[in-house]
Amino acid sequence: MEIRSEIASFLAKTAEHKKIILFDGVCNLCDSAVQFIIKNDKKDVFRFVALQSDLGQEICNHIGVNQKMMDSIILYEPGIAYYHKSEAALKIASDLGGIYGFLSVFSVLPNKITDTIYDYIAKNRYKWYGKKEQCMIPTPELKAKFL
Repeated sequence: MEIRSEIASFLAKTAEHKKIILFDGVCNLCDSAVQFIIKNDKKDVFRFVALQSDLGQEICNHIGVNQKMMDSIILYEPGIAYYHKSEAALKIASDLGGIYGFLSVFSVLPNKITDTIYDYIAKNRYKWYGKKEQCMIPTPELKAKFL
């Protein structure tokens, strides 16, 4: 129980007014997506943590993420809610704004449809894009974006 309160305190301090993206740290597609989000996050909305990391696992436990969801991207808005799969991807695109915000029109589709597409890509991501031996180490200039 003490760990949960420590995580809650950490999240409140570290990610205040930030949204946390939990991602597969060994997936090349996911890594490319994170790099894309960082490049286009003009409002500095997001912070990142790999699902495989201790902190990623602790955050998932803290917010009550089902273990079955840990094979997808998770967007956590501290104190509000968390989203996974296509819903997380569409909310991230919406928060990026600009031309990417138009992707939010797909939010009107049922999650069953958008998650089916998401699941197909997720199922094949290692085959199509490859996998790393370990999570990426952020460069010094990107370190502040990672928890």
